[in-house]
Amino acid sequence: MGDTSTETLTANIAENEKDPYAYLERDDFTSEKYKIEVRGLPKYYGIGEFKKLLNEKLDLQLCKVKPPRKGNKASGWLYVCFRSEECRQRAISTINGTLWKNSKLTAQVAKPAPDPFVKKKLETASKRFKSDEENQNCSPMERIKLSTTPLWNMPYENQLEFKQKEMRSILIKIGQQMLKESRGLTDWINSQRKLYNGLPCELQNILSANVTEAYRNKCEFTIGRGSERNEIMIGFRLSSYTSGSTAVGPIDDLCHIPQNMKTAVKILETFICESDLEPFNPVDHSGYWRQVAARTTRAGHLMLIVGIHPQDLSGDELEKLRSQLRTFFETGEGAKACVTSLYFQTIDKKGIGGESNDTLYHVSGTEYIEETLLGMKFRVSPQAFFQVNTLGAEVLYKAVIDLAESTTDTALLDVCCGTGTIGLCFSKHCGEVLGIEVIPDAIKDAKENAIKNGVTNCEFFVGKAEDILSPVIQRATRSNITAVVDPPRAGLHQKALLTLRKVKKLSRLVYISCDPRAAMKNLVDLARPSSKQYLGEPLVPVKAIAVDMFPHTKHCELILCLERLSQAMKSNERTS
Repeated sequence: MGDTSTETLTANIAENEKDPYAYLERDDFTSEKYKIEVRGLPKYYGIGEFKKLLNEKLDLQLCKVKPPRKGNKASGWLYVCFRSEECRQRAISTINGTLWKNSKLTAQVAKPAPDPFVKKKLETASKRFKSDEENQNCSPMERIKLSTTPLWNMPYENQLEFKQKEMRSILIKIGQQMLKESRGLTDWINSQRKLYNGLPCELQNILSANVTEAYRNKCEFTIGRGSERNEIMIGFRLSSYTSGSTAVGPIDDLCHIPQNMKTAVKILETFICESDLEPFNPVDHSGYWRQVAARTTRAGHLMLIVGIHPQDLSGDELEKLRSQLRTFFETGEGAKACVTSLYFQTIDKKGIGGESNDTLYHVSGTEYIEETLLGMKFRVSPQAFFQVNTLGAEVLYKAVIDLAESTTDTALLDVCCGTGTIGLCFSKHCGEVLGIEVIPDAIKDAKENAIKNGVTNCEFFVGKAEDILSPVIQRATRSNITAVVDPPRAGLHQKALLTLRKVKKLSRLVYISCDPRAAMKNLVDLARPSSKQYLGEPLVPVKAIAVDMFPHTKHCELILCLERLSQAMKSNERTS
């Protein structure tokens, strides 16, 4: 890009950063453009009921419902968003005067919300300048360290002690919440507290791998511009968009990223700097280069997935770019990075109706990389889930196997199984494994991994757990079922949770949580007394163990072993 174009682009960006509503003029869809305010809502109602009213009874085809404040319906009004001005006007005329649950609804055009980035930038400009003056000695590298590895300067023994205390505190809160929601557990939890020094279950000593540096086998980096010289950089965001910054900081001194990943990213930076394409700008959605994901293995395999917003590039131009990347990494300067698997991804903004045109292209090398875990080989595709700390995963899985206490008469139900790592590692300790995963490529990998390792007692199924759990469970041929659940950070879907709970043959559930605070609702719901909604006997925690999968950060995995209440009470009686 020439100097004149760059100056014009910079001027446009600067102008957009002064107007918190400039985003409404962009071509890409935003639900804020066609928003209405619905008032007069009844005192008691559910968001699901409200959506059903608008979508099915009134046939209005909304795209989003937004409470005025997170989770707050007490004010009697909501925002509803549509896909076009025509849909919005039709909704206003239809909703006005509609009677619902003895309440008369009204609707009117709602003012769009300001861009949080621009709003924050304008509101805190003077504070930020003052902060910059006060923090002149705090470099972008130091800021990145504090945000990504905040415990980097703490002795590792102290990190483990800190995390064990955190897990203890979380378990106490889980016990308190269970008491609050399930009065029938009072006697049992009080007896547990006596046994385990105030905790609702036994908390074993925290576990960790021997290697605590350069342990991450996967990282997703942002392609943007640095905060000091505005240079093109691949790294991590210095702060969030809503905090008023889109600057990217360097990764050079981060202790948890392997060197071959850092080297590859630096080499890719030179390719991007020499291209005619600007990095993507999240303020006005101009620019192209967006992100790069890197995956490594202990055997030295390295996968790069280079992501770009295609904007108005033609198919031929994108093909040319892919060809240039291939040449760069196969025979050009990029060959020094030793990339064994290269992908190119177009990452487009979701359009009207939420459709996305994201596409993944295999450019060079193998289509997947291969990792070894507990003596087994696993292939990992670009978008498949795999634990980001391989050595830590071995420690984690050994702990899960020990807690599950499965036998040849056990059917292991592996929920959110990813590429089948947990289930396959379990295969020699149980009678059969039934794995469920929503990502088709991950299930394809899981099936290939079973063949590769000569495992014959595992079956894997693709679909949402909440949709396919029941038919999968019916395939179990063993008299006893143990479930291992490793859900996303937000936890297990409620429908899946209810399905698991009502399975009579399920006697034990091992819950792996990367965010125990977020998992609290799941754990409380599993322990609720039996009712029309919560069928089956309650499942309560009997053992817990923390595993430090993320050294130098504040994050920690917590494994909880849950058993049916009657079973847990019998064990309690034997212990006491």
